[in-house]
Amino acid sequence: MRYLGIDYGDKRVGVALSDEAGEFAFPYIVLKNSKNLVDDVLAIAKKENALKIVVGESLDSDGNPNLIQKDIDKFCLNLKAKSEIPVFLEQEFWTSMHAKKFQGENDDHDASAAAIILQAFLDRK
Repeated sequence: MRYLGIDYGDKRVGVALSDEAGEFAFPYIVLKNSKNLVDDVLAIAKKENALKIVVGESLDSDGNPNLIQKDIDKFCLNLKAKSEIPVFLEQEFWTSMHAKKFQGENDDHDASAAAIILQAFLDRK
């Protein structure tokens, strides 16, 4: 089963995809955060036959929601309203920083952060 991972940001949204066995996560693409974001994500899920979506949950070090979490929650609700694909939250903490550390800061680090989020979810399942 394939999974899609999401690192949601105000401007850019990183997308990752698992292998068909659902064991390993790989960076896929970085999308612009636009009014078409939900449709774009669902089109990728359909194209790649992803049967579950995992979205990074943005909490601070005390476990409280960061300011962007309200936008993430709205994004997840919109995904659920437009599709029957199950959506899961996976706590993320410094994933963008880790992605930049491993590959340097470039246009693809948001997709790498999404892969880190997705891999954490896959490792727990």
